[in-house]
Amino acid sequence: MQDQEETIKDYIDRMPSLSTTVTKVLQVCNTPNAAPNDLNRVISLDPVLTGQVLKMINSAYYSLPNQISSLTRAIIMLGLNTVKNLALSTAIIGTLGKQESFKSLPMDAFWAHSICVGVTAKLLAAMINVPTAEREEYFVAGMLHDLGKIPLNNCFAETYVQALQLADLEQSALYRSEKLIVGIDHGAAGSLIAKKWQLNDTIVETLSFHHSPERASEKNRKIVAAVALANLYANIYEIGSAGDLYSESQHLLSVLELMGMKWDDLRGLGVTVMSEIEKAQVFLQGVEKG
Repeated sequence: MQDQEETIKDYIDRMPSLSTTVTKVLQVCNTPNAAPNDLNRVISLDPVLTGQVLKMINSAYYSLPNQISSLTRAIIMLGLNTVKNLALSTAIIGTLGKQESFKSLPMDAFWAHSICVGVTAKLLAAMINVPTAEREEYFVAGMLHDLGKIPLNNCFAETYVQALQLADLEQSALYRSEKLIVGIDHGAAGSLIAKKWQLNDTIVETLSFHHSPERASEKNRKIVAAVALANLYANIYEIGSAGDLYSESQHLLSVLELMGMKWDDLRGLGVTVMSEIEKAQVFLQGVEKG
Protein backbone atom coordinates (compact mmCIF):
# COMPACT_ATOMS: atom_id res chain seq x y z
CA MET A 1 0.00 0.00 0.00
CA GLN A 2 2.91 2.32 0.83
CA ASP A 3 4.38 1.53 -2.61
CA GLN A 4 1.14 2.57 -4.32
CA GLU A 5 1.07 5.89 -2.50
CA GLU A 6 4.68 6.52 -3.51
CA THR A 7 3.82 5.59 -7.11
CA ILE A 8 1.07 8.22 -7.16
CA LYS A 9 3.41 10.83 -5.70
CA ASP A 10 6.05 9.99 -8.30
CA TYR A 11 3.48 10.11 -11.10
CA ILE A 12 2.22 13.55 -10.02
CA ASP A 13 5.78 14.76 -9.58
CA ARG A 14 6.54 13.73 -13.17
CA MET A 15 3.41 15.37 -14.58
CA PRO A 16 4.23 18.28 -16.90
CA SER A 17 4.33 21.69 -15.30
CA LEU A 18 1.83 24.32 -16.34
CA SER A 19 3.12 26.46 -19.18
CA THR A 20 5.41 29.39 -18.43
CA THR A 21 2.65 31.73 -19.61
CA VAL A 22 0.06 30.33 -17.20
CA THR A 23 2.57 30.40 -14.35
CA LYS A 24 3.23 34.07 -15.08
CA VAL A 25 -0.54 34.73 -15.30
CA LEU A 26 -0.93 33.34 -11.78
CA GLN A 27 2.01 35.44 -10.55
CA VAL A 28 0.61 38.63 -12.07
CA CYS A 29 -2.85 38.05 -10.61
CA ASN A 30 -1.35 37.42 -7.17
CA THR A 31 0.42 40.78 -7.32
CA PRO A 32 -1.38 43.55 -5.41
CA ASN A 33 -2.57 46.36 -7.69
CA ALA A 34 -2.04 44.33 -10.88
CA ALA A 35 -3.55 46.15 -13.86
CA PRO A 36 -5.32 44.76 -16.97
CA ASN A 37 -2.32 45.73 -19.12
CA ASP A 38 -0.03 43.64 -16.91
CA LEU A 39 -2.13 40.54 -17.59
CA ASN A 40 -2.55 41.43 -21.26
CA ARG A 41 1.24 41.61 -21.73
CA VAL A 42 1.69 38.10 -20.35
CA ILE A 43 -1.17 36.34 -22.18
CA SER A 44 -0.43 38.11 -25.47
CA LEU A 45 2.96 36.38 -25.61
CA ASP A 46 1.11 33.09 -26.17
CA PRO A 47 -1.02 33.34 -29.36
CA VAL A 48 -2.67 29.95 -28.79
CA LEU A 49 -3.75 30.83 -25.26
CA THR A 50 -4.87 34.27 -26.40
CA GLY A 51 -7.08 32.69 -29.08
CA GLN A 52 -8.53 30.17 -26.64
CA VAL A 53 -9.34 32.84 -24.06
CA LEU A 54 -10.99 35.11 -26.64
CA LYS A 55 -12.98 32.16 -28.01
CA MET A 56 -14.35 31.39 -24.56
CA ILE A 57 -15.04 35.03 -23.76
CA ASN A 58 -17.11 35.31 -26.94
CA SER A 59 -18.97 32.06 -26.28
CA ALA A 60 -22.55 31.66 -25.11
CA TYR A 61 -21.22 30.99 -21.60
CA TYR A 62 -20.58 34.70 -20.99
CA SER A 63 -23.45 35.93 -23.20
CA LEU A 64 -21.76 39.29 -23.87
CA PRO A 65 -23.79 41.66 -26.06
CA ASN A 66 -20.94 42.24 -28.55
CA GLN A 67 -17.98 40.28 -29.88
CA ILE A 68 -14.69 41.16 -28.20
CA SER A 69 -11.44 41.04 -30.20
CA SER A 70 -9.19 42.83 -27.72
CA LEU A 71 -7.75 40.93 -24.79
CA THR A 72 -7.34 44.14 -22.80
CA ARG A 73 -11.01 44.96 -23.36
CA ALA A 74 -11.97 41.48 -22.22
CA ILE A 75 -9.90 41.82 -19.05
CA ILE A 76 -11.49 45.19 -18.26
CA MET A 77 -15.01 43.83 -18.83
CA LEU A 78 -14.65 40.50 -17.02
CA GLY A 79 -11.94 41.33 -14.50
CA LEU A 80 -8.47 39.93 -13.85
CA ASN A 81 -9.75 37.03 -11.82
CA THR A 82 -12.14 35.72 -14.47
CA VAL A 83 -9.54 35.88 -17.23
CA LYS A 84 -6.98 34.25 -14.95
CA ASN A 85 -9.43 31.41 -14.31
CA LEU A 86 -10.07 31.04 -18.04
CA ALA A 87 -6.36 30.68 -18.72
CA LEU A 88 -5.91 28.29 -15.80
CA SER A 89 -8.82 25.99 -16.67
CA THR A 90 -7.73 25.91 -20.31
CA ALA A 91 -4.21 24.88 -19.33
CA ILE A 92 -5.29 22.22 -16.83
CA ILE A 93 -7.88 20.59 -19.09
CA GLY A 94 -5.37 20.69 -21.94
CA THR A 95 -2.87 18.83 -19.72
CA LEU A 96 -5.12 16.26 -18.06
CA GLY A 97 -8.17 16.08 -20.32
CA LYS A 98 -6.74 13.53 -22.72
CA GLN A 99 -8.31 10.15 -23.44
CA GLU A 100 -5.08 8.44 -22.42
CA SER A 101 -5.57 9.81 -18.88
CA PHE A 102 -8.77 7.80 -18.45
CA LYS A 103 -8.28 4.06 -18.05
CA SER A 104 -10.96 3.15 -15.48
CA LEU A 105 -13.25 6.16 -15.58
CA PRO A 106 -15.33 7.13 -18.64
CA MET A 107 -13.84 10.44 -19.83
CA ASP A 108 -16.99 11.99 -21.32
CA ALA A 109 -19.06 11.19 -18.22
CA PHE A 110 -16.25 12.50 -15.98
CA TRP A 111 -16.15 15.89 -17.70
CA ALA A 112 -19.96 16.07 -17.86
CA HIS A 113 -20.00 15.59 -14.08
CA SER A 114 -17.22 18.18 -13.62
CA ILE A 115 -18.99 20.79 -15.74
CA CYS A 116 -22.24 20.17 -13.84
CA VAL A 117 -20.50 20.67 -10.49
CA GLY A 118 -18.91 23.88 -11.80
CA VAL A 119 -22.10 25.50 -13.07
CA THR A 120 -24.10 24.34 -10.04
CA ALA A 121 -21.51 25.72 -7.61
CA LYS A 122 -21.69 29.06 -9.44
CA LEU A 123 -25.50 29.06 -9.21
CA LEU A 124 -25.28 28.25 -5.50
CA ALA A 125 -22.89 31.19 -5.11
CA ALA A 126 -25.55 33.46 -6.55
CA MET A 127 -28.16 31.98 -4.20
CA ILE A 128 -26.05 32.85 -1.14
CA ASN A 129 -25.32 36.33 -2.50
CA VAL A 130 -21.63 35.90 -3.31
CA PRO A 131 -20.53 39.02 -5.25
CA THR A 132 -20.77 38.51 -9.02
CA ALA A 133 -17.04 39.08 -9.52
CA GLU A 134 -16.24 36.14 -7.23
CA ARG A 135 -18.67 33.58 -8.71
CA GLU A 136 -16.34 32.45 -11.49
CA GLU A 137 -14.00 31.12 -8.82
CA TYR A 138 -16.84 28.79 -7.76
CA PHE A 139 -17.20 27.51 -11.33
CA VAL A 140 -13.50 26.76 -11.73
CA ALA A 141 -13.22 25.16 -8.28
CA GLY A 142 -16.23 22.98 -9.08
CA MET A 143 -14.99 21.99 -12.49
CA LEU A 144 -11.59 20.95 -11.14
CA HIS A 145 -12.70 19.35 -7.85
CA ASP A 146 -12.15 15.71 -8.95
CA LEU A 147 -8.76 16.14 -10.65
CA GLY A 148 -7.23 13.75 -8.11
CA LYS A 149 -9.17 10.83 -9.64
CA ILE A 150 -7.24 11.16 -12.91
CA PRO A 151 -3.82 9.95 -11.69
CA LEU A 152 -5.47 7.29 -9.49
CA ASN A 153 -7.42 5.71 -12.37
CA ASN A 154 -4.44 6.11 -14.68
CA CYS A 155 -1.72 4.59 -12.46
CA PHE A 156 -3.78 1.73 -11.03
CA ALA A 157 -6.43 1.00 -13.65
CA GLU A 158 -7.32 -2.50 -12.43
CA THR A 159 -7.06 -1.62 -8.74
CA TYR A 160 -9.18 1.45 -9.27
CA VAL A 161 -11.90 -0.71 -10.84
CA GLN A 162 -11.91 -2.70 -7.59
CA ALA A 163 -12.35 0.53 -5.63
CA LEU A 164 -15.27 1.49 -7.87
CA GLN A 165 -16.82 -1.96 -7.41
CA LEU A 166 -16.38 -1.86 -3.62
CA ALA A 167 -18.04 1.57 -3.38
CA ASP A 168 -20.89 0.19 -5.51
CA LEU A 169 -21.18 -2.97 -3.41
CA GLU A 170 -21.20 -1.07 -0.12
CA GLN A 171 -23.17 1.86 -1.56
CA SER A 172 -20.70 4.21 0.04
CA ALA A 173 -18.59 7.21 -0.97
CA LEU A 174 -15.81 6.34 -3.42
CA TYR A 175 -13.07 8.08 -1.46
CA ARG A 176 -13.44 5.50 1.32
CA SER A 177 -12.80 2.64 -1.14
CA GLU A 178 -9.90 4.53 -2.73
CA LYS A 179 -8.25 4.91 0.65
CA LEU A 180 -8.83 1.24 1.49
CA ILE A 181 -7.77 -0.33 -1.82
CA VAL A 182 -5.49 2.19 -3.53
CA GLY A 183 -4.01 3.63 -0.34
CA ILE A 184 -4.70 7.27 -1.15
CA ASP A 185 -7.97 9.02 -1.93
CA HIS A 186 -8.64 11.50 -4.73
CA GLY A 187 -8.74 14.42 -2.31
CA ALA A 188 -5.16 13.78 -1.23
CA ALA A 189 -4.07 13.17 -4.84
CA GLY A 190 -5.78 16.38 -5.96
CA SER A 191 -4.02 18.30 -3.22
CA LEU A 192 -0.65 17.03 -4.48
CA ILE A 193 -1.49 18.17 -8.04
CA ALA A 194 -2.63 21.61 -6.87
CA LYS A 195 0.51 22.10 -4.80
CA LYS A 196 2.77 20.95 -7.66
CA TRP A 197 1.18 23.56 -9.92
CA GLN A 198 1.23 26.18 -7.15
CA LEU A 199 -2.51 26.80 -7.43
CA ASN A 200 -4.07 29.09 -4.85
CA ASP A 201 -5.21 27.88 -1.44
CA THR A 202 -8.87 28.01 -2.49
CA ILE A 203 -8.31 25.39 -5.20
CA VAL A 204 -6.03 23.33 -2.94
CA GLU A 205 -8.68 23.20 -0.22
CA THR A 206 -11.49 22.49 -2.68
CA LEU A 207 -9.64 19.53 -4.17
CA SER A 208 -8.69 18.30 -0.69
CA PHE A 209 -11.89 18.83 1.31
CA HIS A 210 -14.92 18.64 -1.02
CA HIS A 211 -15.99 15.52 0.89
CA SER A 212 -15.32 17.18 4.25
CA PRO A 213 -15.84 20.95 3.83
CA GLU A 214 -15.92 21.45 7.59
CA ARG A 215 -12.12 20.87 7.47
CA ALA A 216 -11.56 23.82 5.13
CA SER A 217 -10.22 27.08 6.54
CA GLU A 218 -12.81 29.65 7.53
CA LYS A 219 -11.72 31.78 4.55
CA ASN A 220 -12.49 29.03 2.02
CA ARG A 221 -15.22 27.06 3.80
CA LYS A 222 -18.06 28.70 1.89
CA ILE A 223 -16.70 27.88 -1.58
CA VAL A 224 -15.65 24.35 -0.56
CA ALA A 225 -19.13 23.74 0.88
CA ALA A 226 -20.74 25.06 -2.31
CA VAL A 227 -18.65 22.66 -4.41
CA ALA A 228 -19.48 19.81 -2.02
CA LEU A 229 -23.21 20.52 -2.38
CA ALA A 230 -22.91 20.88 -6.17
CA ASN A 231 -21.08 17.53 -6.25
CA LEU A 232 -23.93 15.90 -4.31
CA TYR A 233 -26.46 17.50 -6.66
CA ALA A 234 -24.67 16.11 -9.74
CA ASN A 235 -24.43 12.64 -8.17
CA ILE A 236 -28.02 12.50 -6.94
CA TYR A 237 -29.44 13.64 -10.29
CA GLU A 238 -26.88 11.47 -12.16
CA ILE A 239 -25.61 14.26 -14.41
CA GLY A 240 -22.40 12.76 -15.77
CA SER A 241 -20.41 10.47 -13.50
CA ALA A 242 -17.02 10.48 -11.86
CA GLY A 243 -17.59 7.09 -10.25
CA ASP A 244 -19.24 8.38 -7.06
CA LEU A 245 -22.71 6.87 -7.21
CA TYR A 246 -23.80 7.07 -3.60
CA SER A 247 -24.27 10.06 -1.31
CA GLU A 248 -24.13 9.59 2.43
CA SER A 249 -27.12 11.22 4.08
CA GLN A 250 -25.15 12.57 7.05
CA HIS A 251 -22.69 14.25 4.68
CA LEU A 252 -25.56 15.83 2.74
CA LEU A 253 -27.14 17.18 5.93
CA SER A 254 -23.80 18.53 7.13
CA VAL A 255 -23.13 20.34 3.84
CA LEU A 256 -26.63 21.81 3.72
CA GLU A 257 -26.14 23.11 7.25
CA LEU A 258 -22.81 24.73 6.29
CA MET A 259 -24.54 26.41 3.34
CA GLY A 260 -27.55 27.46 5.43
CA MET A 261 -29.83 25.79 2.89
CA LYS A 262 -32.43 23.04 2.56
CA TRP A 263 -32.49 20.44 -0.22
CA ASP A 264 -35.80 21.90 -1.40
CA ASP A 265 -33.92 25.13 -2.21
CA LEU A 266 -32.15 23.25 -5.03
CA ARG A 267 -35.17 21.61 -6.61
CA GLY A 268 -35.85 24.52 -8.95
CA LEU A 269 -32.33 24.59 -10.39
CA GLY A 270 -32.75 21.81 -12.95
CA VAL A 271 -33.55 23.77 -16.12
CA THR A 272 -30.95 26.45 -15.39
CA VAL A 273 -28.26 23.86 -14.60
CA MET A 274 -28.84 22.05 -17.90
CA SER A 275 -28.82 25.33 -19.82
CA GLU A 276 -25.56 26.44 -18.19
CA ILE A 277 -23.96 23.03 -18.81
CA GLU A 278 -24.65 23.45 -22.51
CA LYS A 279 -23.05 26.91 -22.53
CA ALA A 280 -20.02 25.72 -20.54
CA GLN A 281 -19.11 22.99 -23.07
CA VAL A 282 -16.66 25.50 -24.55
CA PHE A 283 -14.39 24.82 -21.56
CA LEU A 284 -13.87 21.29 -22.87
CA GLN A 285 -12.31 22.46 -26.12
CA GLY A 286 -8.92 21.30 -24.83
CA VAL A 287 -10.14 17.74 -24.24
CA GLU A 288 -8.56 15.35 -26.70
CA LYS A 289 -10.64 12.34 -27.58
CA GLY A 290 -9.06 9.11 -28.67
